[in-house]
Amino acid sequence: MTMNTLAGRRRGRRNWPLVIQLISVLLLLAAVGLFVFYLVQFSQQGEALPQDVRVGGVSVGGLSSREALSALEQAYREPVVVYYRESPILLDPASVGFQLNSQSMLAAAAAAGDVQGSFWSQFFAYLLGREDSQAADVPLSASYQRNLIDQFARDISARYDRPSGAPTYDLATLTLRTGDSGYTLDVEAAVPLIEAALNSPTQRTVNLPIVNSSVNVGNIGTLEVMIKDYLDSQGFIYDGQTTVASVFILDLRTGEEVNINGDVAYSAASTIKVSIMTDYFRQLWVAPPQDEAWLMANSLLCSNNSSSNLMMQIIGERVSGQQDIFAGIADVTDNLQFLGIRNTYITAPFVLGVEGQQLGSIPAPQTTPNPNFNTNPDPYLQTTAEDIGTLFSMIYDCATLGSGLMAAYPGGEFTQTECRQMLELMSANDLLRLLQAGIPAGTRISHKNGWVADMSGDAGIVFPPNGRDYVISVYLWEQAEFQDYTRLWPLIEGVSRAAWNYFSPENPLIAPRTDIPDAAQECAGNYLPPNAESVDLNNINGWRATPVPTTP
Repeated sequence: MTMNTLAGRRRGRRNWPLVIQLISVLLLLAAVGLFVFYLVQFSQQGEALPQDVRVGGVSVGGLSSREALSALEQAYREPVVVYYRESPILLDPASVGFQLNSQSMLAAAAAAGDVQGSFWSQFFAYLLGREDSQAADVPLSASYQRNLIDQFARDISARYDRPSGAPTYDLATLTLRTGDSGYTLDVEAAVPLIEAALNSPTQRTVNLPIVNSSVNVGNIGTLEVMIKDYLDSQGFIYDGQTTVASVFILDLRTGEEVNINGDVAYSAASTIKVSIMTDYFRQLWVAPPQDEAWLMANSLLCSNNSSSNLMMQIIGERVSGQQDIFAGIADVTDNLQFLGIRNTYITAPFVLGVEGQQLGSIPAPQTTPNPNFNTNPDPYLQTTAEDIGTLFSMIYDCATLGSGLMAAYPGGEFTQTECRQMLELMSANDLLRLLQAGIPAGTRISHKNGWVADMSGDAGIVFPPNGRDYVISVYLWEQAEFQDYTRLWPLIEGVSRAAWNYFSPENPLIAPRTDIPDAAQECAGNYLPPNAESVDLNNINGWRATPVPTTP
């Protein structure tokens, strides 16, 4: 082997350490570079939010604060859609002052990802793939003005609500028509639903709570308007110069009333005989003798003036101890005044039309009827629709509740039995016209009628099968020398039918009755008991079951 060959081999062995050194340096530089790369990457990771973090229901894990803020604002900037039935309405969150508390929420989100340990320990855990991770859900923090939400709901209610339609009436049938049903927004229930939608990033639709309102069936005020329009439609002006109508209707269950010119004074005619009967019972301390019960039946059922005068004479005798009809007349009027029925009085006996009758009179009490109407009332015998209706209500309350007349006279002047007997007696007043012709045949009505040349009136209590008892008092006046009952009576019957249809809508009379006579049915021989012995004030029609021979 030559010297040159050995020298070359020696030089080759000396070069290997240099290569190894170079490779080692390169590897070391690569390791340092990789270390720096991961160190920078780990350091930069601190600007992003931890993974698995939600803020206000929005996923923001791994996002920077700016990116997370943008995501939050985008989610909560979307309008809330509220539906009123099928109509969508947009609510801009800004219009109710909605604002996110972004900084505090993001700070809470960043803090939620912190773990224990030094920077280097966390870094080496990152290098080894053992990085700790903590899921967090930061609740929404926001503010808004609740009063603006409430106002928003109320504005919707004002625009979209449809209240029940107003009731109407049909003058052809004299019946009331119910208004259409409606619907309204339940504002109190709507506000929390809108608040919940504002506070949700995904559920931003609200179906507003709508309440269906019941139909408007009308009230007694609707009946009053219908009666006025009915009279006008028949050419009878209820508040005219030559025609006047007074109507008083009292719901005995609720106390509601119709009062059309109820304080206008009229000639009372035979309707005053209810006042005579009432005062007779006030002066009675035992059961009425049969002959006096017979007088009452003739007075109340047949409007017999002679019987009415005799009743006032009996009252006068009990008051003064003498047969003094004027003492009785004064007592009847004084009783009315005491009861508060102050525009009703009688100051003279009834005219009998017999030769030699001497009337005379007593002073009339001070009254205050409506001064705007003048029906030329009888100066000796006056009443108003409201007065006579009030008297009937007091009799009714006495008979059914033990109040009314009994409360006005707590000393025992009236009993429930006596008040029931008054109503029982007047329930036999079967003349078949006026108020009675405006209700179905066979319906119980206790009433008293009266008419003179220019006036027709009827007042009483109707007892429908449904229990909605009511007082009704109607007086019509028309300037005329002679009454045209073919004009006035159907009008009273129409008013009576309107009242019946209001109180008994389940059984209306949609057309005038065709089974009524042309004139009032005669009392004697039809509904007057045949003699004194057959008068039973507790069962006034009892004689029909066992007819008693008529006294010659």
